[in-house]
Amino acid sequence: MKKTLTFAALHFTIAFSVAYMLTGDLLIGSLIAMIEPSVNTVAFYFHEKAWASIPALKARQTQTKWKTASFATVHFSVAFTVVYLLTGDAFVGGIMAMLEPSLNSVAYYFHEKVWLRQNKQAATSVPSFCLHQHA
Repeated sequence: MKKTLTFAALHFTIAFSVAYMLTGDLLIGSLIAMIEPSVNTVAFYFHEKAWASIPALKARQTQTKWKTASFATVHFSVAFTVVYLLTGDAFVGGIMAMLEPSLNSVAYYFHEKVWLRQNKQAATSVPSFCLHQHA
């Protein structure tokens, strides 16, 4: 759960930062940062359901690049739509749709690296209570 919460905080921070830089408005930036990840979570759920139940997609379930590309399309669409609806500006929506999912992908990569390193360190270190029990 910690991993999910830390990535959610990262996603919120990126969405807010990009939205604020594009709009200069704290309220709009905050709304985008709350709404866009929430809508993306719902979209992800239905994306997964489609890939699990539509025969043509199910047959390609192991072709990760296609599934990733289809979700990237969903993510870009959600980002654009949310920003466009909140700002009324297609240009700002387009810039947000290009930046926010891309930056989140980079952040995800480094987030994964940090968690892998922490798990590796935890697995190799011996808890102090084990040392006292065997002494």
